[in-house]
This record gives sequence, C-alpha cells and structure tokens, in this order.
Amino acid sequence: MRPIYLDYNATTPLDPAVRTAMEPYWDRVWGNPSSVHSIGRAARAALDDCRYRMAAVWKSKPSEVVFTSGGTEANHLAIVGTARLRRCHGRHLLTSAVEHPAVLETFRFLSRHEGFDLTILPVDAFGQISCERLASALRPDTILVSVMTANNEVGTIQPVAEIGRICRQRGIPFHTDAVQAFGKLRFESIHQFEADLVTVCAHKFHGPKGAGALFVRSPLQPLAVLVGGGQENERRAGTENLPAIIGLVEAFERFVPQPVFPAERLKLWTQQLAAAASAIPGVTLRGHAVDRLPNTLAFTVVGADSIALMAALDLEGICASSGSACSAGSLEPSHVLEAMGVPKAETNALVRLSLGRETTIEEVETLQQALAGILNRLRGI
Repeated sequence: MRPIYLDYNATTPLDPAVRTAMEPYWDRVWGNPSSVHSIGRAARAALDDCRYRMAAVWKSKPSEVVFTSGGTEANHLAIVGTARLRRCHGRHLLTSAVEHPAVLETFRFLSRHEGFDLTILPVDAFGQISCERLASALRPDTILVSVMTANNEVGTIQPVAEIGRICRQRGIPFHTDAVQAFGKLRFESIHQFEADLVTVCAHKFHGPKGAGALFVRSPLQPLAVLVGGGQENERRAGTENLPAIIGLVEAFERFVPQPVFPAERLKLWTQQLAAAASAIPGVTLRGHAVDRLPNTLAFTVVGADSIALMAALDLEGICASSGSACSAGSLEPSHVLEAMGVPKAETNALVRLSLGRETTIEEVETLQQALAGILNRLRGI
C-alpha cells in the first residue's frame, strides 16, 4: 500500500508536464546565460523569455522579476537588501511572531549583528495579526514591514492587503512571504498583496526545488546580498539555474492563476478530518476557523509530543508534519503555537495535515477512521 501523503505544505511532487518543459535545458540549451557566444545567447534568450512570461502572469514589469534559488533566498534578499538600502532613513524593522524562520531569523540577525531595532508583533489565539496594532507600532524611523500571507504551520491567512495599504500610506516598504498562498488561494495579479516585495517558491505548487522568485516593485532596488556578479540586473550574483527557472515559470503559469489545489474539495475534506480529530479527548484544533488555507488542518494532542506523533502516523503509512524543529534528537516547541498562547505542554505536540491535488477521498476516510486509534494507542489509552 502506498503511503498517504498529507504534507503538501512542505513540498509537492514535480508535475510531469513541468519536468518535460525543463528537460531541453539540461542537455540542449545548456549554456551560461552570461556567455556572449551562440550557446550562451540561446540560454540568455530562454532566460529573458522566462522573465517576460512571469511578468505577464504577475501583471508586472519584467524588471520587477528577480529569480532566486528558492523562498529562503528571496526572503533574505527582500529583508536584508531593503534594510541595508534604507538604513539611512531609520533603523526600525517590524514583523510578526508567527513568521517562517527564514523571515524571523533574518530579522533577528539584523537586530543582533547590524544594529537594527526590531519589533515582533504578537498575534491572537488564532495566529492572526491585528492591523490596528500594527499601525500603532509603526514609527517615523520604520523602514521595513514583513508579514506572511498564510502560515505554514496552522494555515491562518493574514490581512496582508490591508497591511500593505497601511504601510503605503506611511511610505514604508512592505514585504510578504506568500510561499504558502500560491496555488491554494485566488490569484489575479502580484499586486493583490499590496506589497512592494513578494516571495515565491516553485516546489510548493508542483514546480522544482531550488527555484524561487522575488517581486520587487519599481523603483525599489534592494542591495544585493549575493555579490560578485551582475546577474538579475545586479540584484543577485551567480549563474542562473535555467532548468529550474523554466520549471518555476511553467508551474506558475499552469497552477497558480487556476489554483492547482482544489479548494472546495480540500476544504470539505479538512472539515471532515477536523470533526474526527476534535471528537478525540485531548485534541484541540489550532489556527483560524475561517481565514485558513483550504488544504490545511492543525491540531495539538495532550499527552504526546511531535516526534512520537509523527512516528505513530508514519508507522500507519501516513506522512504528516509538525511545526516543531528537530535537531540532534531534541524537540523544540513550535514558536507559532507559543505566539498563539497555546499551553506550554502542547507547543511541542502539533500535527499538521496538508492535503493536495493527489489526495483522494479514500485516503481521507482511511485517516478519519484510524485517527482516534492511532492517537489513543500512542498515549496508552
């Protein structure tokens, strides 16, 4: 029996059509796009075409598309590059307590090592930020705000468009890590986020790993973090990974304007699983009940920990995830649950189920029927 994969927020399988689109760029158009000879010019033409294609679906300027190695690099360029660019205007940075570590730890690095003043805004019990609280936290010396579009652990959606409008009224650049939103939520244009900087990552919507992009609203020009070359209009040094970029653009065109995650079906199935989970003593649903990714369900389990929970599910052939970080066998509590005010004993007992395109009703029903037995056996009930 094949495993039941319910970890689509972590990564998605590479789509066969995307793989086919990438193949010629491994063995036929393999030149360095910076080379001036014919083989290099062919690669440059393909790279330029990708930039124009991405701009067309974003409804942006081609110059506003920066290709990166993934979401982490895009976040790093947006945050570090903009903070260093604008440090002459102030030193105050603002973000939320539930950001992905690629954002939160980058801000903490700037605070610890480069003299920036950091405000980390709290969230409510559902993991959502208050626009009023954010507005009141802005200062004359605030130079960058970053709030994620949707949380990777509990699926809560943030009011980023409203936050973006607040920042624009104050003349403050706004960045959103929208990695979890693409392919799951409605997409009309990159401007719907009302952000100056937007992070994209290909492998979250059936594209390849190692490919991402950053939207940079003109005329903002973050300072390059990777230096030593003039690639990406001098915003990111390093030879472009052309096959991965081809895959990113192909996947975005195919799977984002018409979201690849079937929202209505997945929402119904997560509700079924939520009903099954909440009926088990000691289980508490986490995240916003309404403003949540349609494919995501998160809950905590009293009397267990994430390592044991993941192992118990895996033994039953169910691939799930937790919000906890494991390092050298030790378990760290979820910073997202801590920020939401979850009791300390449960912050390292999170289960995240994230459904996707390949999920079937048979898989959902199998887990629905087996969940109580798995959790109760684990806790010795």
